[in-house]
Amino acid sequence: MKKRRTNSYYVALIVVALIGGATSLAWLQSHSPVPSERAGVTNSADAIEQGKYLASAGNCISCHTRKDGAPFAGGVSFETPFGTIFSTNITPDFETGIGSWTRNDLRRAMHEGVAADGSRLYPAFPYPSYTKVSDADVDAIFAYLQSIDPVDYTPPANSILLRQRWALRLWNALWFESGRFVPDDSQSSEWNRGAYLVEGLGHCGTCHTPRSRGMAEITDRALQGGMILHEVAEGKIRYWTAVDITSSKQGLASWSQEELAQYLHKGVSRRAGTFGPMNDVIVNSLMQLTSDDIDAMSVYLKSLPGREYSGPDIPEDLVAAGESVYEDRCEECHAASGRGGIFSAPPLAGSAVAQADNPASLINIILY
Repeated sequence: MKKRRTNSYYVALIVVALIGGATSLAWLQSHSPVPSERAGVTNSADAIEQGKYLASAGNCISCHTRKDGAPFAGGVSFETPFGTIFSTNITPDFETGIGSWTRNDLRRAMHEGVAADGSRLYPAFPYPSYTKVSDADVDAIFAYLQSIDPVDYTPPANSILLRQRWALRLWNALWFESGRFVPDDSQSSEWNRGAYLVEGLGHCGTCHTPRSRGMAEITDRALQGGMILHEVAEGKIRYWTAVDITSSKQGLASWSQEELAQYLHKGVSRRAGTFGPMNDVIVNSLMQLTSDDIDAMSVYLKSLPGREYSGPDIPEDLVAAGESVYEDRCEECHAASGRGGIFSAPPLAGSAVAQADNPASLINIILY
């Protein structure tokens, strides 16, 4: 079990900057990059096909394909409290992509968060989850990425603060634990497959786990709901609630395993419909997976107990005001019971979105 770390990223960054900054920058200037032979390796058709499937499980295309850009060429912007970071080009272009990388280079990036040239990667690239992925699966992903069309494209530079990669050594020391997934012998093979996908390639916790001030996942609240920033149009950023996906009352307690599997695979079920940032996850990743893998993920998620809470105390006059709005604007489709039904309107009763601590996603759905 990981120990809980509560150190503040801000404090850590200031300490490093004041005490170790000059030394770290000097190290960067003098450090020789890790050698990497040119790729040029012939991969089997089976390895490429398996790698394509695994890349879908990891949803690589959503994060590495900007709007109207070439697949996997990077340039997708991610808003953080410290500025904007842009995804990298992972096509096999030798100058701007990963054409010169080896299998071991990709293993090091996914398992340790270190690029082929020795530079540290930001955990916006979810290596804290990918570290659980097996060597064989990383090698298959490498085979697939080396088979796609190379694209000569250099993404924009990150915000100034996010160019200080030397600080990531301290971040990793505080909050990163490397290691492959270890099956739980007390659980079924289906449960273990689901755990491997959810915790590893699927990196569900990246969005659905709350984070500390240092932007590290709070591991003892894994998958109990988080917040994400999502660009909906150029220059327009909205906060979204990544809901609790454990089996707590405010999460998936009322969902059956079959309902959850249908939602993950189709984007709609008797319990919910997809929206916002989850659309890309459903379309580009989960819809591409086999029914067996979706079922395994559902079995694992439904096994997580989560955290119960009573919810906020809402004044009666506010409840009454909301009731009149609901009756006037919502009831016709969602029904008086909130269980939905007409015109395939999703249910609101028991909805993880409606029950979330933070109403950001619910507000976005209503307004936009």
